Amino acid sequence: MASDYSRRAIFSADDFGLSLAVNEGIERAHREGILSTASLMVAGDAAADAIRRAKRLPDLRVGLHLVVIEGPAVLSPEVIPDLVDVYGQFPSEQFALGRRYAFSPATRQQLAAEIAAQYRAFAASGLTLDHANAHKHMHMHPLVGRLLIETGLAHGLRALRIPAEPAAVMAELGAPLTAGARALLGWTRLLRAQARRAGLVANDHVFGLAWSGHMTTARVLRLISRLPPGLSEIYFHPAAGRDPLLDRLMPDYEHEAELAALLSPRLPAALEREGVLRTTYAASR
Repeated sequence: MASDYSRRAIFSADDFGLSLAVNEGIERAHREGILSTASLMVAGDAAADAIRRAKRLPDLRVGLHLVVIEGPAVLSPEVIPDLVDVYGQFPSEQFALGRRYAFSPATRQQLAAEIAAQYRAFAASGLTLDHANAHKHMHMHPLVGRLLIETGLAHGLRALRIPAEPAAVMAELGAPLTAGARALLGWTRLLRAQARRAGLVANDHVFGLAWSGHMTTARVLRLISRLPPGLSEIYFHPAAGRDPLLDRLMPDYEHEAELAALLSPRLPAALEREGVLRTTYAASR
């Protein structure tokens, strides 16, 4: 068993604030399991509930889960008409959005305003900003990544998730990266360079991409035995049950199975056996 803790792992959850079922799952995973970190959707339907829960959980590290795709905006549609529909919702078409962010000056200005508004909303919550990332990892887009970092620095941002899932490790686990995933992995080099220039703490590896929504106990146990050296963020989508929003947005995700994984006593036992240190971004600064 390793004893120098060359391997460190952050266990995190996305979509805090999306729904009450998600919030309940995240709270349980932290209180009763190994979850240390959560990422907040500040305009989510259950954001206020998530903030109240977080304030009851002083050891839960909370960051901004920036939403600029498939979710609600903070600013009204009248302010950002090129970003959202009349209901204030970002569309789901990732490629089309990326093109608009890259080539439309009006869209870029509105995007900058919305990102700043989401940081202000997080600050208004009274929570301490632990880190930032983006829904569906839209911060891999160079403009979104730059704005997330530059605006975040003004709000005390000190850590950023780099969604770089090691191809060799996933191949060993029977989940070789697709051609598209390998292409996206290349884009993370630019994001890492942006984070490095800004002096931000960043993870070396991430896990949860190839198995997104399906981070079951068996899979995570296999992953723990193969974690590479460095800081890994292992992220989940736990929920205490199904609800109409989850059924609509993520019908095939195993939210309850992911919560069960985070609650399983087999995971901390495996981490101890393998000499993997559970940590947070704050502890890695």
